[in-house]
Amino acid sequence: MRVAVLYSGGKDSNYALYWALEQGFEVKYLVSMVSESDESYMYHVPNIHLTELQARAIGISLVKGFTSGEKEKEVEDMKIVLGGLSIDGIVSGALASEYQKRRVDRMAKELGLESFAPAWHRDPVDYMRELIDIFDIVVVGTAAYGLDERWLGQEIDEKALEELVKLNGKYKIHVAGEGGEFETFVRDAPFFKARIVFDEVEKRWDECSYSGVLEVKRAHLEKKG
Repeated sequence: MRVAVLYSGGKDSNYALYWALEQGFEVKYLVSMVSESDESYMYHVPNIHLTELQARAIGISLVKGFTSGEKEKEVEDMKIVLGGLSIDGIVSGALASEYQKRRVDRMAKELGLESFAPAWHRDPVDYMRELIDIFDIVVVGTAAYGLDERWLGQEIDEKALEELVKLNGKYKIHVAGEGGEFETFVRDAPFFKARIVFDEVEKRWDECSYSGVLEVKRAHLEKKG
């Protein structure tokens, strides 16, 4: 089975890749969509430029597509990219978003491809615990009351997960951030041949919207072991 993994650089797309490799699939491509809109309905935006560095660390070809981020058209833009690849299926990191999964499934069907979403409807706490054991995850974007500026750059570990569970009880924040409450970046994984190190970052926090982004301006690969 030759597949492309929809890859944003965050925890969910890395889990999709991890699962595909564990299944023995031939992962031919990582596909990253670069949106001009910060309010994209479909795609992860913060630090999407770093997927190039992640692809180098992983050793799988990266295919980048570009979209204005216009609702519905952004799905067609991805369809054009995937339609040009010699693959049998696509793997996505969809967890709970019906909006995203329906569109990915529809697009796959139209292209004659199989669609896989290994994290779909997993228990958020159990899922996050598994991710913590596998990946080095850091928060690079927040957009929910309760997630203040200090969360930008926060490593997702057991302590952070405990706090997210509490915030879920208080503010109904999705523990895995599936409602767009937070965005993540994976700096290391078992399939990375080198880990990613942040050299220069900038926090951009907007008190009015109670949201922010950790912009990684410079980063490099560091050999492991």
